This record gives sequence, C-alpha cells and structure tokens, in this order.
Amino acid sequence: MTRTAVYPGTFDPITYGHIDVIRRVSSLYDKVLVAVAESEEKSPLFSVKDRVEMIKDSVQDLSNVGVESFQGLAVAYARAKSSRVVVRGLRMISDFEYEFQMALTNRKLDPEIETVFMMPNEDFSYLSSRLIKEVARLGADVSAFVPGNVVIKLREVMKK
Repeated sequence: MTRTAVYPGTFDPITYGHIDVIRRVSSLYDKVLVAVAESEEKSPLFSVKDRVEMIKDSVQDLSNVGVESFQGLAVAYARAKSSRVVVRGLRMISDFEYEFQMALTNRKLDPEIETVFMMPNEDFSYLSSRLIKEVARLGADVSAFVPGNVVIKLREVMKK
C-alpha cells in the first residue's frame, strides 16, 4: 500500500519554506501531492496554472512529488486521492491557533484523515507568500526567499 500525503495550500507564490516542508515530507511518505487551492476568495497574484507550474519547476528533482490544483475541501481532495494525511506547515506560534482550528474542523468532517504539522527549517520560519509579494512590489530582490523561476514570474507580474 502506498502511503500518500497531501500538502494543500494557495502557494501564491511558493517559497523556500514551502519547499523545505515538501522535501522533508517526501522523505517520510511514498508519495506527496502538493494540492494547489484555486482559492479565488484570497485574490491570488498568480493564476492557479502559474502556481502549479512554479511548484513543478521548483520540486522537479523529487520523483515522488506530484503537483495539481483542486477546488473545495482539502479533506475531500485527500479522500479522493486515497490519502489519510493532510500536511500543514507551521512557521510561527501565531500560525498554530488557526491551523489547530482547521485541523479539528477537518477531523470532524472526515475522522479518517489525520493532519500532520511540519515546521520548516528555522532559516525559513519567517517566510510567508504575503510578505514575499509585498517586498517584491517594493522592488526588493527576493531571490533569497524563492527559487529563480519564481523570481522571474514575480518580476513579470510586478511590471504590469
């Protein structure tokens, strides 16, 4: 039986913190599905197609990682993919309350799906996609925070 973990998120854009979590999860599970939420209510900077593409480019060396978009509940997506694990990243203690609330809600929605919390390497614990977008809008170099392909996409979008 293949042990599959689902790592859902908006990933707008993916950061080195996300990639660190993906790499570590990929060493623990047979298969990891990075599930990119379409999430129009968050008004993402990048289209879902662009976000999927940026993630695929960023993790192409990980043979057991797949990337695709989804709509709806993460637990429903996990169930549809025969996964019993949803991975959530925790950067700071401020993330915990929201993530804990979401995990308990997901458990109520589908008691067979477990939420596993992963903390990124401390070098990336302060990173957030929101912060990266804000810094990029102000013209700063974000190459220390996101892969080169994401830097290029951010520059393209910021020129518009």
